[in-house]
Amino acid sequence: MPDDRAAEKAGKRRQALGSFLRDEARAQGFDLCRITRPDAIPEAAVRLDEFLSQGHHGTMTWMEETRERRGDPRALWSDVRSIVVFGLNYGPGEDPRGILDEPDKAAISVYARNRDYHDVIKGRLKEIATRFAARSQEDVKVFVDTAPVMEKPLAASAGLGWQGKHTNLVSRTHGSWLFLGSMFTTADLEPDAAEIDHCGSCRACLDACPTAAFPAPYQIDARRCISYLTIEHKGPIDPQLRPLIGNRIYGCDDCLAACPWNKFASAASEMKLVARDDLKAPSIASLLTLDDGAFRAFFSGSPVKRIGRDRFIRNVLIAAGNSGERGLIAPCRDLAGDPSPVVRGMAVWALSRLMTAGEFNAFAAERSEEPDADVRAEWAMAGVA
Repeated sequence: MPDDRAAEKAGKRRQALGSFLRDEARAQGFDLCRITRPDAIPEAAVRLDEFLSQGHHGTMTWMEETRERRGDPRALWSDVRSIVVFGLNYGPGEDPRGILDEPDKAAISVYARNRDYHDVIKGRLKEIATRFAARSQEDVKVFVDTAPVMEKPLAASAGLGWQGKHTNLVSRTHGSWLFLGSMFTTADLEPDAAEIDHCGSCRACLDACPTAAFPAPYQIDARRCISYLTIEHKGPIDPQLRPLIGNRIYGCDDCLAACPWNKFASAASEMKLVARDDLKAPSIASLLTLDDGAFRAFFSGSPVKRIGRDRFIRNVLIAAGNSGERGLIAPCRDLAGDPSPVVRGMAVWALSRLMTAGEFNAFAAERSEEPDADVRAEWAMAGVA
């Protein structure tokens, strides 16, 4: 029968293209490659609306501006018929929370200790997409995090894992340590089965959060999340949250590292993303001396570079204030005269915690008139008019 033969031929084509994609993914170092449909996440738009209506996105206004495209992949590209989701292991090989017991050292999130994963993954996806387009004669688009694509729900619907109670993707084979990327295509591909939730009654990730950023399981309030505060948030950080940040200067791995499924994860290989030694435990003292040029040079190719020197030094000053290390007083004093108001303000806060009352009052008496309202507020909170 003609229709049966056509269906059989289409089925074989889907199978062949799916096998081709998985082979290409392995060749490019990806650990997982699975397929889903653009209509597979109807609940994502509702959850996004709830998240935004509660203000849990903080100052990330771009999430509101791209709400429609985030909620439905077809709003991003109406011709898409299949979505291929790729997972790249970036497991650290050890519990990254060990550095939290070294207050003179700075904790940088595992994912940011090497080259910017956006560039690494996108380059590999483009290689796959180019070969796939040539093989299939179909159109393709690739996305890595920066586009309005809800990759975690798509990854769950494709079967890479499930969204855990910390809202991040959890894999039975790689724990909480997966980078995600996606390829949209006009090709009709055979979708994989979705993964189910395997969290059970565990709440290790929720209990691990230093700032109680999870109002309920599967919900996150970015305004209390250290990753948001140290990366996305501009300006001064809530004084009530600063002591809870500890020495975390870029991101936070606590909820990820607490996940019991990490016992199945392996350390990332050299083909993947391996941490730079100088970013595993840099000293707070060395980071406080970075001017803009030195900051850009030190973090060349790193995602840390994207937040800029001033926001970064703000974070390091909070870590300094939490350290109890009096040896950091001198570099903090120097930064109290920095051109950046956010740096000056955090320097005041750090010094108010590192100096004795007498030292701080003497230092305050030496200061010149402060033009910035936020910095004046820091002085006032420190008890200086």
